[in-house]
Amino acid sequence: MFRLKKIAVLAMIIIFKLATHSIHAQESFDLISLESKKFFGKFSIVPGSAKKLTDRPGYDNQPFFINNEQVAFSSIADEGNSDIILYSYDKDSFTNMTRTDTKSEFSPKLTDCGQYISAVTVEEDSIQRLWLYPINFGEPELLYDDIAPVGYYTWYNNIAAMFVLGEPNKLIYPLSRENILPIAENIGRSIQKRPNTSEITYIDKSASVVLNGKPTFEIKSFDIEEKVVGNYGTALTDSEDFIWIDKNTMLMAQGQHLYVKRVNKSQDWEKIAKVTFPGYGNISRMAISPKADKLVLVMERLD
Repeated sequence: MFRLKKIAVLAMIIIFKLATHSIHAQESFDLISLESKKFFGKFSIVPGSAKKLTDRPGYDNQPFFINNEQVAFSSIADEGNSDIILYSYDKDSFTNMTRTDTKSEFSPKLTDCGQYISAVTVEEDSIQRLWLYPINFGEPELLYDDIAPVGYYTWYNNIAAMFVLGEPNKLIYPLSRENILPIAENIGRSIQKRPNTSEITYIDKSASVVLNGKPTFEIKSFDIEEKVVGNYGTALTDSEDFIWIDKNTMLMAQGQHLYVKRVNKSQDWEKIAKVTFPGYGNISRMAISPKADKLVLVMERLD
């Protein structure tokens, strides 16, 4: 394991040995874009603003804004491998960030230094490790050579916190090769840094909570600096993914409905919108632009 220009990765990605290509082949997802806005701390969706960014049978998923006009996502090609694609709003165009025949790249994110797009890469021997892809399209570089298999991830302070598959699965923060900080075990796939804090947040699946007669799980945090665990109440039932709009506003989807939780005011979820598109089912993953004026949803194709 090594540091690369002071880069380390806060990573967590549960891809379960992406022999799940067979699963992806049976499911199709598209990216749906909406206009959004914040006004005095309140987040809302602009009615009638939904439009498709992608429209094809296949796997277009895992969006992440690298700036306010470009969103990266993973896309499985007809040949069966996954590449990282950039969509540019200002040009309404797509660009391949990667184009590999013997590898697959998933879960793109922008590194803290802004010079790389990081991705979990399924290598030729099926090992999943974290790689860095320069935004100037230079040669990719392996970040950690001794941490695998990596699942979903996020960044904090140029170090990668990674969800590593094993018995048990562990969420770790590698301060160095010898000094690995354990964060949690048995968590969900959505791991997010809370903006303007040193907290890593995740869904804790070690124990369920019954809410309105249905089991759900709590959203917890780990403060990297203070080494303390926090709790932001329960997630929505049957939902895997959440994101932060800002330091105090969390967003989740349940079915085709969007909900926000303002954690500085309440632990309750508030429904703010329903997103319907002919031929599409539930919302799963989400991404918000830095100015919070664009929201990208992943929706399942039903045809």
